[in-house]
Amino acid sequence: MDKIKIGIVVASDRAFEGIYEDLSGEAIKEVISEYINNPCEYVYRLIQDEQKQIEDTLRELCDMQNCDLVVTTGGTGPALRDVTPEATCAVCEKILPGFGELMRQVSLKYVPTAILSRQTAGIRGKSLIVNLPGKPKSIRECLEAVFPAIPYCIDLIGGGYIEGNENHIKIFRPKA
Repeated sequence: MDKIKIGIVVASDRAFEGIYEDLSGEAIKEVISEYINNPCEYVYRLIQDEQKQIEDTLRELCDMQNCDLVVTTGGTGPALRDVTPEATCAVCEKILPGFGELMRQVSLKYVPTAILSRQTAGIRGKSLIVNLPGKPKSIRECLEAVFPAIPYCIDLIGGGYIEGNENHIKIFRPKA
């Protein structure tokens, strides 16, 4: 069984400065650990909401750490310092807008402000980058919606083979 390498990027000025504890990075790890049967290695980065720093971190996780999946949290709203989608688009060869569309659709069931979210996803080399919202409850809701497509996407770009935990999530791969 392939070992899967997962990058977690928390873009938050306040968490970086220690004003509050990062709960979102741990929430991502918790949900993904439920969904994946493979052994996983997590590479965690807590950084400021600075586009260049986000871009550099995404490049490092994809190009040097060789993460199969890089999941970001924070910086997806309309505020001035929310630049995670811009950083993601700047480093990706291909953008996958369906991820953001589905996450907004799911989030709208819970909050009308979900239309303000600018989450997206894209491919850099053999890595899939997915932007998630910042709240642990929203992270779970969004990952539940998009994760069924993530393993097959990673197959298509040459990443590690993810085996899903059927007790928690049903992943989809077309029949051969």
